[in-house]
Amino acid sequence: MQENTKKTFTENITGMIDGFTKIVEKLGELADKGQEIRTKGSFEGAQNNLSGMYGVSVKFGAGDQGPKVSSFGNIKKDKETGETVVQEVREPMVDIFEESEYTHLIAEMPGIGTDDVTLSLTDDILSISAEKGDLRYKKEVLLPRQHVPEKMKYFCNNGILDVKLYV
Repeated sequence: MQENTKKTFTENITGMIDGFTKIVEKLGELADKGQEIRTKGSFEGAQNNLSGMYGVSVKFGAGDQGPKVSSFGNIKKDKETGETVVQEVREPMVDIFEESEYTHLIAEMPGIGTDDVTLSLTDDILSISAEKGDLRYKKEVLLPRQHVPEKMKYFCNNGILDVKLYV
């Protein structure tokens, strides 16, 4: 019975090729969007002191899940006007790992320390906000399950926020 659940070598190679094809398609879409931001975005403010950050994270899932592409930063397209704008608040890049005893979350927020971070946990949503000088970050993260707020532990060192959420 176990042989029926195992994939053949050909099936594994076909699956890998299909996954790479999806990645190439997504990267092509990202390249098009990146070009649009460069040609339509404006980085000059009243004092010529605007700063913008934009990036993407490509994650690969197991099984039938294809690549997941998510963006981060403070350059967004305004839904009403369609114009590219630089927002004051940046959205940090976040990675989530499911461990046996806890959910491990890592967020990148350059220039931020532990005293600058505020976390709020409600059911399965973690709200992250941080502010230091002109740097402002904010993001809401949907967690894979609910956690106990009192058991949450975190620290931030060199702009890397490390959060452990226990059940």
